[in-house]
Amino acid sequence: MIEKNVQADFSKRVSEPIIGFSTYVHPLAAVIGNVTLGKNIMVAPAASVRGDEGQPIYVGDDCNIQDGVVIHALETEVDGKPVEKNLCEVNSKKYAVYVGSRVSLAHQVQIHGPSVVMDNTFVGMKVLVFKSVVGQNCVIEPAAVLMGVKVADGRYVPVGSVIKTQAEADNLPKITPDYPLKDMNKGVLHVNIVLAKGYLAAAKK
Repeated sequence: MIEKNVQADFSKRVSEPIIGFSTYVHPLAAVIGNVTLGKNIMVAPAASVRGDEGQPIYVGDDCNIQDGVVIHALETEVDGKPVEKNLCEVNSKKYAVYVGSRVSLAHQVQIHGPSVVMDNTFVGMKVLVFKSVVGQNCVIEPAAVLMGVKVADGRYVPVGSVIKTQAEADNLPKITPDYPLKDMNKGVLHVNIVLAKGYLAAAKK
């Protein structure tokens, strides 16, 4: 389902999602409101990307939004004025949620704004990212929780970790050549780009 958001006192603007070339949104997924999806993205069944409260939401090229993923955000407007604390700035533009290019959001991930996940990062199953910034080339292992922190480039968050202070985030381990999941994102990206193109082709028949 791809549809406009409704007008509200926290959302005066009614927007229709912008869907990039070769991006596939499954009929059982929902993409609503002020959302931009780049090229070659696979949006799997039961995923929800809602730019109807916090907005805008941006997802870059070659990402995958797997089954049960939720991307949403706290309100970014009250009585027509921006709520700056609920906005994140990336490349001089402000977003409720910004997901860079070549990012994998595995099954049941929640990215709740204000939040940023930068390029080439793998976010594992059942992860929660809230009021946080995740750098480039990171791995967030399954069932981890990030709340109110910034994760530097090239770090990994061990499975099940709850990271709530910046000191904890600064002490996260660096990804080294012997880290077992260092190349996992590459395979996941390939599979989902191929799936998106395949489902689009099948839908045209």
